[in-house]
Amino acid sequence: MAEREGLPQRVMYVEDDPDIRAIAEIALQDVGGFTARLCESGSQALAVAPAFGPELVLLDVMMPGMDGPETLQALRELPGMGHVPVIFMTARLQRSEIDEYRALGAVGVIPKPFDPMTLAEQIAEILARARMEP
Repeated sequence: MAEREGLPQRVMYVEDDPDIRAIAEIALQDVGGFTARLCESGSQALAVAPAFGPELVLLDVMMPGMDGPETLQALRELPGMGHVPVIFMTARLQRSEIDEYRALGAVGVIPKPFDPMTLAEQIAEILARARMEP
C-alpha cells in the first residue's frame, strides 16, 4: 500500500491507549506497509519527531497532559514539521469539532474505533482529497 506514489513512508502515530497503539502498529506496518513510530504522549512525539522525520502524523485528540490540538501546535514549531500533514483520530465527530480540527491545520479526521484492515486506505483517501483542495 505505502509503495504507491504520493503516499508517505514514515508515519508517526500519537496515542495514549496501549491497546489502540498495538492495533495501529499492525495496521500501519503489517497491513499498510508504512514505517511507523508510535508515541504514547504529545511530549514523546515532540522528542521523537525531529530524528524520525515523519511524512505524516496521526494524532489522537484526547490524551492526558498535552492533548492532540496542543501537540499539533507544538509540532508545527519544530524545524521541518511545519508542513507535515496531520490527521486526527477521534471518536469526537461532531461537524463543529471536525471543523475545529481542520482550522487547526489537520488535513482530515479518521473515526475511532478504526478498522485496522482499511486504515491505510483511509489515510490515502484523506491525503488525496487534501491535495485536491485549493
